[in-house]
Amino acid sequence: MNHYNVIIIGAGAAGLFASAMIEDNIPVLILEKNSIAGKKLLITGKGRCNITNNCDVEELLKNTPVNGKFLINAFYSYSTKDIIDFFNKNGLRTKIERGNRVFPVSDKASDVVDTLLKEALNNTKKKILFNKKVIKTYKEKNQFHIITKDNEHFTSEFLLITTGGKSYPTTGSTGDGYSFARSLGHTVTPIKPALIPIEVKETWIRELQGLSLRNVKITLKEDKKILYSDFGEMLFTHYGISGPIILSMSSFFSSIKNKILSIDLKPALSYEKLNERILREINIHPKKQIRFLFKTLLPQKMIPLFIKLLDMDAQKN
Repeated sequence: MNHYNVIIIGAGAAGLFASAMIEDNIPVLILEKNSIAGKKLLITGKGRCNITNNCDVEELLKNTPVNGKFLINAFYSYSTKDIIDFFNKNGLRTKIERGNRVFPVSDKASDVVDTLLKEALNNTKKKILFNKKVIKTYKEKNQFHIITKDNEHFTSEFLLITTGGKSYPTTGSTGDGYSFARSLGHTVTPIKPALIPIEVKETWIRELQGLSLRNVKITLKEDKKILYSDFGEMLFTHYGISGPIILSMSSFFSSIKNKILSIDLKPALSYEKLNERILREINIHPKKQIRFLFKTLLPQKMIPLFIKLLDMDAQKN
């Protein structure tokens, strides 16, 4: 049986960062069920890792659609500037891109993981064990007991559960932390998906797979009531839609029964201005076929589907 002052279950972003923040003279053990640290981090931001957003607390709260108040103290205690400073001071150069998104200059998520891992194990009293799947936790006589799948038994005065949620099973986020928390007497509220792609009912969506749209506006309605609206980038997939504005919107979905989503492809144009633009094109090229008219208005991949859904004759002048 091995004893440590602090045991951390999970070597993702939270677990590694927590270890880095613990004083140097305190023995810390990190238990990770994967063979590597930061498995989910490595795939974030398309492998580039969007570390944080360079904005103030009010902006962060505004973009936390569900229960943002819960994070007020956390955001003020450790700001996005503090996060950027942490990485910069520890040798990882960062850059700010469109939308104030912060990435490593190298564009490699692995560099973010390496920096966190180096700081998490910044002295000989801190260690990490890989391929150590925790199957049981309990508390007895003011000590936490942690049992692993290979029947190792660890104890500690303090236990941090940093296993992530249930969002990405292939990276290790299988919801283990909820059962650990329950076993230690915590109440776990019902969980629901967030920051996820959306499936849609329409089967024609597959024809647009891979099409990325910029500067579009989405509006989510329940019957006629507007529940959410956003502007930015989105992506069509083989089963539905994804991309930044879709992921942000997804938090609202689980409580809505009749979900209707509309996409405004030309949000900067009023109906009247758009009408003028179409009429101008027609006047300049009166003999042009309809399918060519749409070339100046729609992405190429969308035109055949657009014409089909509107039941138009593509060959008509």
